[in-house]
Amino acid sequence: MKKIPPPDWLAANRANWDGRVPVHVASDFYDVAGFVEGKESLRGFELAEVGEVRGKSLLHLQCHFGQDTLSWARHGATVTGLDFSRPAVEAATDLAGRIGMDSARFVVSDVYDAVAALGGRSFDIVYTGLGALCWLPDIGRWARTVETLLAPGGFLYLAEFHPFGDTLAEDGRTVEYDYFQAEGTVWNEAGTYTDGEMAATVPARTVEWQHGIGEVVSALVAAGLRIEFLHEHDFTVFARFPVLEQDRGYRFPAGQPRVPLMYSLRAGKPA
Repeated sequence: MKKIPPPDWLAANRANWDGRVPVHVASDFYDVAGFVEGKESLRGFELAEVGEVRGKSLLHLQCHFGQDTLSWARHGATVTGLDFSRPAVEAATDLAGRIGMDSARFVVSDVYDAVAALGGRSFDIVYTGLGALCWLPDIGRWARTVETLLAPGGFLYLAEFHPFGDTLAEDGRTVEYDYFQAEGTVWNEAGTYTDGEMAATVPARTVEWQHGIGEVVSALVAAGLRIEFLHEHDFTVFARFPVLEQDRGYRFPAGQPRVPLMYSLRAGKPA
């Protein structure tokens, strides 16, 4: 089904994320002070599934203000972060300087313009982290962009919230929303997902899209990538539903039926 973007989707989303940057940088949620002191921002399953990155070039698409990007740098990768928010890129560059990662590069660009913005450069690894794909209307175009950005023999690693979780009601127990959505959803909700007194100042209008697992996998295959694995995870990284219990992440209680809350995949480009 065709995803239909409102004409102002990019401007609305960019304004929202520009407004989030100072709130997020100052928040306890992101704990920048802890990160500067060495706190890991990547999840354990990501580190295990990506494997050794030392000496490899890594591009992080939709990097926000760079914590995950710079965590990969701490593990030895030569990193480039790309984000459409100039304030985010400025904050990421500042954070890189604070932790002595001056070789990290951050670029302002929309994902769909990444190939031109990066001068045609290719990478060993393209990484996309949690909460990124919902901001893109065209997953086919995203997949083709990723394929172009990968060097032969390289791979995409994607960790994302599972779209089935978006079908659940606030109680986390019943299906309330449609899994298959042809159009973007326009939201007008003030604030952001972190703490902070400035949260209410963030522009409220955003446009998001739900992309099913089949849509994502099919787009990557159509772009010429080979799926190496697709893992579905029965936990998430925050208390998304009140029924979840903290246990190496947030999980449904023992004895309650489980559903996937996150997924991860790796897709390689033929050498």
